[in-house]
Amino acid sequence: MSRPSAVPGAELARELAAVLRGEVRFGAAERTVYSHDASNYRQLPLGVVKPADLDDVRTALALCREYGVPVVARGAGTSIGGQAIGPGAVVLDFRRHLGSVLDIDPEARTARVLPGTVLDDLQRAAKPYGLRFGPDPSTHSRCTIGGMIGNDSCGSHSLAWGRTADNVERLELLLADGTELTVGGPLTAAGRARLRSSPGRVGQLHTRLQEFTDRNLATIRRGMPQLPRRTSGYPLDALLPEQGHDLARA
Repeated sequence: MSRPSAVPGAELARELAAVLRGEVRFGAAERTVYSHDASNYRQLPLGVVKPADLDDVRTALALCREYGVPVVARGAGTSIGGQAIGPGAVVLDFRRHLGSVLDIDPEARTARVLPGTVLDDLQRAAKPYGLRFGPDPSTHSRCTIGGMIGNDSCGSHSLAWGRTADNVERLELLLADGTELTVGGPLTAAGRARLRSSPGRVGQLHTRLQEFTDRNLATIRRGMPQLPRRTSGYPLDALLPEQGHDLARA
């Protein structure tokens, strides 16, 4: 059962602090620091949470959903379009505690990382294997992989090594309603059918998304602009069957 959205931030802060292992900061100073990113915008959040682990993220999201409070995920705050701020939102700062390179597989040429991992930290971990993450934006010393995925970051070598979307194999997602799922393509017709038959909310999401794509094939094929880069959620053409219905890329 959801609570009224007008519940004061102090009450939400108390509940968050009681159950989270990470930091809960709803004071004026912290809210002011997180009221801006690299853009010209200034919007005061309701408060800031620095989750200690992924369970903290799940719990914080569930409580904010119960209170009807929006959530904004934040990495380094290098966004120039205001993507890392939100008026009246709880900002989840992934950089503070969730910035680890979990493992590197030299043979598969892949790495598993947490969303707050700074790009340069990943590059240093990959260098002994003769590997690197392709995109290299000018903010490489501080931008996080999660933010790069949200922004489809590129950089001076993106023509040679691709944008972030070209270098993501799989995403483990936590959706606003608490649903967790793993996506990554490309998919065959049999693979798409298998996802549709997944139990519960996950199968429902895959079914509706595939139905949306099938219903709008002509529009997506003809109507999507041929731009070299689009931020997350806008490359709908990645969902076309000939593109492998690649949800991670989309």
